[in-house]
Parts: sequence; C-alpha cells; structure tokens
Amino acid sequence: MQIAVIGAGLMGHGIAQEFACAGYQVHLHDVTDEQLQTARTQIEKNLNVLAKNAIIEMESVHSTLQRIRTNTELETVAEDADFVVEAVIENLALKQQVFEKLDAVCPPHAILASNTTALMPSQIGVNAKRKDKILNTHYFNPPYLIPLVELIRSPDTSDETVTVAFELLTDIGKTPAIIEKEVPGFVGPRLQAALIREAFAIVEQGIASAETVDLVVRNSFGRRLSVAGPFEVFELAGWDLVLAAFEELYKDLNSSSDINPLLREMVNTEQLGVKSGQGFYDWTDQNIEELRDRMNSALIQQAKDV
Repeated sequence: MQIAVIGAGLMGHGIAQEFACAGYQVHLHDVTDEQLQTARTQIEKNLNVLAKNAIIEMESVHSTLQRIRTNTELETVAEDADFVVEAVIENLALKQQVFEKLDAVCPPHAILASNTTALMPSQIGVNAKRKDKILNTHYFNPPYLIPLVELIRSPDTSDETVTVAFELLTDIGKTPAIIEKEVPGFVGPRLQAALIREAFAIVEQGIASAETVDLVVRNSFGRRLSVAGPFEVFELAGWDLVLAAFEELYKDLNSSSDINPLLREMVNTEQLGVKSGQGFYDWTDQNIEELRDRMNSALIQQAKDV
C-alpha cells in the first residue's frame, strides 16, 4: 500500500514517520523544498531519539528515512496513493481545495483522510465526488508518541472505508477510536476544550494562577487519566457519590458559550505562548526545550511500559 501525506509541518512529518517506520512507502508533500528538508531533518532527529531509548532498532533509522520520498508536486505524490492523509493548516477553504484536487488525481480506490482538530469530514470533502471514501484521522501531537487516532466518519463514509483505515492504523501500532457521529471537535478536542474553558475561568476569577492550575492537573487527575479514563475512574467511586458532589459543583462551573475574555486579551496583546515568547509563562529557548524534553521523556517511558 502506497501512503501519501500532504503537509510536512508539525503533524504531517510525524504521521509520515509513523507509516515509514512500520514499513510502508510514503510520499510526503509540501509547497517548498525547504519545508520538506526541515521535515526530513526532524524525522531523523525523532528516529534517533526513539532508537536511543530502545523504542526502535538503530539499524531501522536509515531504512525508515529511505522509505520517505518528498516532492513539491501534489500530482506526483498522489497519483499512485492508496491512502492519503492531509495535514495542512486548519483552514477549511484550503482543506476543501486540497481534497477537491486529491479527488481528481488520486486513483479511484484511494481513501482520503484529514488530520483536522475540529472540522468535519462532510465539510472538508464537500466538493469531492468519492464521499464514501472520505473520513478524518485525527492524530494527537506528537503523533509518533501518542498512540490514539480518532476515526471520524461522515454520514456518507462507507463501512469499508472505516474498516480499511482502522486495520491500517492498527497495523502501524496506533490505537484507532471510531467516532460514529461527526460533530465539531469529535471527542478528544471537546474534552480538552471543556478543561481549558474551566482553567481560564479559574484564572480570570482569581481562584488560582495558571501555574497552580498546571500544578494541580499534573500531580492529581492528570496522572490518573494516563492509566484510566474518566468513566473508569468514576465507576470506582460510584455514581451516587459523583451525583452528590456534582449537585453542588455543576452550578458553579463555567458553561459560557462565549470565548473567555482573558483568552481574547492574551491573543490581542500577542501573549501567544511559546511562539511569541510570552503567555502565562515567560518562554526562552532553554525552557521551551526543557518542557519538550520533559513531555517527550514521559511519553517515551509510557511507550516502553506498554
């Protein structure tokens, strides 16, 4: 099976890496040679880290890189593809344009998947003819360390398409989760959005600082959630106790459908986090690298423990 990945940025290069590491031939596309070279450099760095931590064999680093071919011509990348993952920026019009072009140049049997965080497959594939072969495959960053991939089907997506995608992702070592009904944000992003909405409300109301919120999450239920999901955790407690607690708590939780004004203020004042060097934290090259190393080391350890 020939894999094509469209977009070699933050997510795309890691997705290409996953397929190549599992033995598949991958064509990786982006609009400039510079972006493709940056992606190849990052993939090699990722593979070396995995090899150093005994997740993969050192001998496989070179062979994995050889299985990834790069090209700035979309037609060349897509013309022989059996399974395509689109990973361009989160812009609906652009994704629709890419899917329309992929629909025209890919073989008739090819499945077209989008790695989008919130957009629905029926929106992205609106101009494509093969609507039965379109779905979302939503990876989590970094894709080569987070096992889950959400599979989101539209009302037009065929059972065969879902089955092929599920089996392919399982074959490369991922944990696919089938989302039966398309809604904005699917499951993972919706849960994350609910958490960050309450986190912003806590900071805005002066209940606790951002640093304290992070400290609480990291050292309490964040640890628990890495080994048991919310339904498992609360089934241990008992829903009667949960109901009693929520009778008091729910009425005080943030349930606004408006964007938190603190978030808007952060964006309007260019306090964007790592990309601007300032958010709730002050960011330097050193502490950015320290955070990434801390996160990746923990994720690598989890992968070794599986």
